[in-house]
Amino acid sequence: MRSQKGVTLSGFMMWAVVVVIALLLGFKIGPPYMEYQGVQKLIKNLANDPGMRVGDYRKMIGGNFALRAGIDNITSVGTNDLVINKEGEKVVITADYVVRVPIVGNINACIDFSASSEK
Repeated sequence: MRSQKGVTLSGFMMWAVVVVIALLLGFKIGPPYMEYQGVQKLIKNLANDPGMRVGDYRKMIGGNFALRAGIDNITSVGTNDLVINKEGEKVVITADYVVRVPIVGNINACIDFSASSEK
C-alpha cells in the first residue's frame, strides 16, 4: 500500500495561526519603517538643497521640514528632533527618535530610529 501524502487539519491550523500572527505583527510594525524611509529621504533632500543660504539654514530647514513632513504625513519627527551640523561645506542633518507601537494589551514594540543625511 501507498502512504498518504498531504497536510492534516491540525497541522494546517497550526501553520495558519503562525502565519496570521506574523502578518499581524508585520502590519503593526511596517508603517513606522515606511515613515522612517520617508524621514530619511526628506532629510537627505533638505541637506542637499542648493538654495540653502549658510547664515539661516537652521530656520530654513525647520520651516521646510515642517511643510514637507505635513505633505508626507510624518508625525513621529518634528523640527525640534532635528540636529543640524555644518561639516566643512556640507550640512548634516540627523534625527534620533523612538516609536512605540502597541501590539497586544500592554505589550509594545519600542523601535529606535536614527535618520541622517550622511547615510
